[in-house]
Amino acid sequence: MSDAPAVARIVQRGLWFEEFEVGAVYEHRPGRTVTEADNVLFTTLTMNTQALHLDAAASEKQPPFNQRLVNSMFTLSTVVGLSVAQLTQGTIVANLGFSEVAFPQPVFLGDTLYAETLVTDKRLSASRPGEGVVSLRHTARNQHGEVVAVAVRQTLVRAEPQ
Repeated sequence: MSDAPAVARIVQRGLWFEEFEVGAVYEHRPGRTVTEADNVLFTTLTMNTQALHLDAAASEKQPPFNQRLVNSMFTLSTVVGLSVAQLTQGTIVANLGFSEVAFPQPVFLGDTLYAETLVTDKRLSASRPGEGVVSLRHTARNQHGEVVAVAVRQTLVRAEPQ
């Protein structure tokens, strides 16, 4: 036995329903640089055989970008993933849906994605006591500050245990 005083132990978690603040913008850092391996692995795992993601020679000849594009579903997944530790780690019950998904600029190999989330609404669930619906607007920017992805997401989040 030790006579040393107990130390505080803090476990990383997302926000309880009550902690989400409508109108707040949460910046998710660090960013994530997209590699060729990321793009090829994600694209092949999801059976997306689009040459624009996989064939460098063909992509170099295809205007207007003349280079491979990062799979947009990888971009969307990464934007959501960047938010998890700060917002929903261990507190989310389920994703309820995505809407207003847009990719206004392409993502290229070597780009770094940065994400932020605006909380647009929240309400307690009428059918699931102890849980609430939180509406989020995720935005991803590249290293130049250009918006490359936007998605609105509804999530079901646990209320703080009593």
